[in-house]
Amino acid sequence: MRILSISVALAALVACSEPKETVVPPKDAAPAPAAVAESNPFFAPSTLALQAPAFDQIEPAHFLPAFERGMAEQLREIAAIASDPAAPSFDNTIVAMEKSGALLFRVSKVFFNLTESNTSDAIGEIQTEVAPKLAAHSDAIYLNAELYTRVKALFEARAELGLDAESMRLLERYRQNFVRAGAELSEDDKTKVRALNEELSTLQTRFSELSHKDANALALVLDSEAELDGLSSGDIAAAKAAAVERGQPDKWVLALQLPTGQPALAQLKDRSVRERLYRAAIARGNRGDDNDTNTLLARIAQVRADKAALLGFANSAAYGLDAQMAKTPEAVIDMLTGMVPAAMRNANAEAAKMQALIDQSGGGFKLEAWDWAFYAEAVRKAEYDLDDAAVRPYFELDRVLKDGVFYAAARLFGVTLKERTDLPVYHPDVRVFDVYDATGTQIGLFYADYYARPSKRGGAWMDSFVDQSGLLGTKAVVVNVLNIPKPPAGQPTLLSFDDTNTLFHEFGHALHGLLSNVHYPLLSGTNVPRDYVEFPSQWFENWTLHPEVLKNYAKHHETGEPIPAELVAKIDRASAFNQGFATVEYLGASLLDMAWHMLPPGPPIADPQAFEKDTLARFGIDHPAIPPRYRSTYFLHIWPGGYGAGYYSYLWSEVLDADAYRWFEENGGLTAENGERFARLILSRGDTAPQMQHYIEFAGREPSVDALLKRRGLQ
Repeated sequence: MRILSISVALAALVACSEPKETVVPPKDAAPAPAAVAESNPFFAPSTLALQAPAFDQIEPAHFLPAFERGMAEQLREIAAIASDPAAPSFDNTIVAMEKSGALLFRVSKVFFNLTESNTSDAIGEIQTEVAPKLAAHSDAIYLNAELYTRVKALFEARAELGLDAESMRLLERYRQNFVRAGAELSEDDKTKVRALNEELSTLQTRFSELSHKDANALALVLDSEAELDGLSSGDIAAAKAAAVERGQPDKWVLALQLPTGQPALAQLKDRSVRERLYRAAIARGNRGDDNDTNTLLARIAQVRADKAALLGFANSAAYGLDAQMAKTPEAVIDMLTGMVPAAMRNANAEAAKMQALIDQSGGGFKLEAWDWAFYAEAVRKAEYDLDDAAVRPYFELDRVLKDGVFYAAARLFGVTLKERTDLPVYHPDVRVFDVYDATGTQIGLFYADYYARPSKRGGAWMDSFVDQSGLLGTKAVVVNVLNIPKPPAGQPTLLSFDDTNTLFHEFGHALHGLLSNVHYPLLSGTNVPRDYVEFPSQWFENWTLHPEVLKNYAKHHETGEPIPAELVAKIDRASAFNQGFATVEYLGASLLDMAWHMLPPGPPIADPQAFEKDTLARFGIDHPAIPPRYRSTYFLHIWPGGYGAGYYSYLWSEVLDADAYRWFEENGGLTAENGERFARLILSRGDTAPQMQHYIEFAGREPSVDALLKRRGLQ
């Protein structure tokens, strides 16, 4: 749906190729304006396979003209719908809006993907300029009184329209979106909402920009290889390659990953280096310099509270959750705080084991946050005889992808993927695959962008360039993005188990888009509530260690020998290890998110750091050695990333995923029949009905939290 796509894009302001592949990163050099207008690749649909973006033709200078023409075209289309002399009908109003904004959709999907995955100074400048324009454009549609009169009339007469279930759902969603945007406000209040939306778009864009800059600025630069003692040879080589890329060939660089905890903390033997890396991670956005985000985030929180109040809600969390499965902040707080005692109890027990190990080895210091991952790994080795370094050789990227991720998709859904090298990409590391269903019919394209680089934000995510839609006759073109350190040329990419799990997770999102089979774009694929969208991705993680899947991909990268059964048993036994820590850091971030978005209207919080500290203490989640997974100043999910008052959704979705996997175990496990049922009743349906209805149709029951508690060892 074209209008919603712009709203999502605003919220987001937030692999070796064959030689013959055309690879064109974004250019900063711009041709003359007339030439750009004449050749702008966005002005017509792409002629490439499935309308894949023509990255070999796209330049930064194309974006603004395409945005401006796209907005103008859609406003003309919307004006024609609103002023249509014919009585409003589902086709001349709702379907017409679904078809509007094609050009704006094309440019937005490419541009906002690049702002996250391969940005540049030119793209950053365009982002700053276009964000408030897009906010105003969205308001011009959703606050159009004439247009809403037609939508409202259809909604009130919906029982007499003879609509099928999906069309009825679409009408209901349109009415909901208009009301939530402020369509029923007075003209004075609409003016206020417009101003708040414009300010939010600017603030969120600025937060994203400063976060990216500070993460790059705080990358840990080391003078000697000795300081990296404990890292694998591959990780050390990647640190050297990162330094070379930054123009410091005589150094080693550990780039910062998005969460507070950095992967290298588990291996680095030098405690002072661990402390430096940890302090760099938590300093992001909180150094009082030009990249500081404290003032920005406090203002974002307050603008959101003010907007929620105008729309009749007590706070921003109440506004946001009204459209989610959870419905109320109270329901979320009850779920999160209900897990705090058990999580803290487990975390304290884990900390005690680590402190004992420190004391036994004559460490003479108290366990600190920068020590946790290192000594957790030591306890893991002692109690489970499991060493991450022993696991990595069996998890080589290409084999995990093709013989693991793709294999599981084939066994469950009959989906097959075939790499192609004739389509242009936005960076040399990006790979492209045709995707086919069980009949051999192409259902989409899959882009894989796995290696970290300075032009990419941290974390991992899925997005799309084209959404599946029967109405528009389009098939899904999706992308997965990760941040795996890239080894030097000729060396294998060996994954940690966490990276392997993330590969499965993100492809679960990709399947949600690729297997979508709906008519209307607004309801397609992953266009579902936030606290449901993580369900398919987290469910697909379950196949990472499934015996049949694991046997197919977990083979030594040099010898081809399968991973030993005893090593698999160790991984399985250790699966609930350190879950106290994992749950506490997650709950800390989730409760912090809720606290920021439950603020009432009023002046911004004067001291965000004090607010964060007080919030964690109030909820009893302030473990001295376990900071939140994201601290406020670099919490990209909730400020520019669209997850405001929604970070809880990973846990909410995990209840569904654990229960669904239990259903598979009870019904024969990894079979094509079970996969077909899951695809038909969950993955293919998008937002065509309330999500709990989808789940109950699939499982034959409401989900239970028991499977999740068992998985996390919190029973």
